[in-house]
Amino acid sequence: MKRIRWIAAALAAGALAAAGAASAQVQAASGSGPPAPTHCPRACMIGVMDQYVDALVRHDPSGLPLSKGVRFTENTEEIHIGEGLWIGASEAPTTFKVYAVDPAAGQVVFYGVMKERGRPIQIAIRLKLVNGRITEIEHVINRSISAAAAPNTITPRAALVSDVPAAERTPREQMVDAADDYFEAIEHQDGSRAPFAPDCDRRENGSKTTNNHPPVPWPVPLGSPEADRGMALIGSMGCAEQLNTGVMAFITRLWPRRIDVVDEEKGLVVTFVMFNHRGGTRDLPIKGVPGVSSLPLGGASSSMQMMEMFKIRGGQIHEVEAIGFALPYGARSGWEQYGQ
Repeated sequence: MKRIRWIAAALAAGALAAAGAASAQVQAASGSGPPAPTHCPRACMIGVMDQYVDALVRHDPSGLPLSKGVRFTENTEEIHIGEGLWIGASEAPTTFKVYAVDPAAGQVVFYGVMKERGRPIQIAIRLKLVNGRITEIEHVINRSISAAAAPNTITPRAALVSDVPAAERTPREQMVDAADDYFEAIEHQDGSRAPFAPDCDRRENGSKTTNNHPPVPWPVPLGSPEADRGMALIGSMGCAEQLNTGVMAFITRLWPRRIDVVDEEKGLVVTFVMFNHRGGTRDLPIKGVPGVSSLPLGGASSSMQMMEMFKIRGGQIHEVEAIGFALPYGARSGWEQYGQ
């Protein structure tokens, strides 16, 4: 299954590289604003993203290299450019900015913190460029930053913005597999299925959910001191050890999975995944946590759209950064093929 996903990603990247000059002329004639260079390497793609964010805060998309048929979704809904965050954006990102760039696939992701109507939000922006024009725009926004998470949204972890030394870089295909293995590990509740580094650490919507020493309350209270204590103990574990407890068994399927950006220089893989919770489980069995045999983690049916970013060095996952929001069960991201 992993191999099929990788082949699909490779074919998509190859199709972008093979696009002809005639197509570039057609898109340039039909779009708006001056196009970016047809050959747009790393610095160029970051420049286009910065131009986009600046236009977003100015509430003025004129001048952006938009293709005529550009598609735009915000938190899974397809809307018109000029709506959604285009209306409410009130301050550009300042100290929290992460770029993941994949020139081979013609895609760039910005992950950061900005303000909407004066309130901080976490945002992931994905742009796809074809022949110098933006053909796809995707916003994933967390508009509910908790007080406990707020200190973690001031600056990004150093690893997310650092280059990976050449000797520690991981081949592109292996990076894709590592990200996909992470989701397989969650579905099977088996930490050994993913190449977790011993120091792997995860943050979700700004909250640190692994390696909390001393244990701290989980971001979402479970309703009783005993349950909250159990989750605090689980939150003190590392990435692999935590999965082995079964704490995420309420997540029944992670699909569709889109592995969109592979940045070998920074060691970043950016994915957009739907977490599906079938619901119905009242008490989730827990393994390997002294004094904790079960937790009330079932809840109602729901899905969550997540942006998951992985830092990979030496073939291992060292950092996981995720933002997302709840949706009705069975919701789609707006970018899947029909029937997927």
